[in-house]
Amino acid sequence: MPTVQHVRQHDDDEPLTMLTAYDAPTASIVDDAGVDVILVGDSVGNANLGYDTTLPVTVDEIASATGAVARATDEALVVADMPFLSFGADQSESVRNCGRMLKEEDADAVKLECGPHTVELTERLTDLGIPVMAHLGLTPQHVNQLGGFFRQGTDQDAAERILELARRHEDAGAFSLVLEHVPANVAADVTDALDVPTIGIGAGPDTDGQVLVITDVLGLSERSPPFSRQFGDVKSEMENAVGDYVEAVESGEFPADEHSHVEEDVDSLY
Repeated sequence: MPTVQHVRQHDDDEPLTMLTAYDAPTASIVDDAGVDVILVGDSVGNANLGYDTTLPVTVDEIASATGAVARATDEALVVADMPFLSFGADQSESVRNCGRMLKEEDADAVKLECGPHTVELTERLTDLGIPVMAHLGLTPQHVNQLGGFFRQGTDQDAAERILELARRHEDAGAFSLVLEHVPANVAADVTDALDVPTIGIGAGPDTDGQVLVITDVLGLSERSPPFSRQFGDVKSEMENAVGDYVEAVESGEFPADEHSHVEEDVDSLY
């Protein structure tokens, strides 16, 4: 069973695997497949809740999903992704929100979309026993500031800022770092510079692990980012199953005798 320390000290040739999950049935499947880390991502907003971005996702929504995932998970490390404005504005509130995920919902750690403002918070959280997974590169909670979901670290200054922030968060106690949508050579350099493992999403093959959003992996997303890959076509299977159900009900094929029970001891009621 992976722990925060196992991830922090990861130095195997075999990369770490991480996937998102937002509910118990999905978490159980992901866990049984042997995935190392399950991220209860704020991507639940646009993946499952119908939002256009992750910004509307609330602490309560992440807490509910985290509890469901944790209850269905036996082996994988469960990480709660802290939503927009649940951290960073006020340290006491940030600590309470992050602590809730461990204390009430049984997460093993939290993930923060990082910047200069999260260095001190990372140190405070880890001092209190709340493990932190940092996240740099494309941080979707900054979509309005960035003007879209664009690749980050594409010039020398930007790449150096990512490396500097990565080192500062490592020094503050982060046990791992997600690098999203950055050039592969930048991700490789950051990975080489850190002792804690990096987990890439759209960051090339040289990070210490990989993460994807589960709806992209399963083929459930309406559209997927260019750095993702569809490993299944669950959407078609669901469409076929629902279509077959509608047809069976409308034709009278379902429910059949084997799906019903007649109680002989009950007289006619009308």
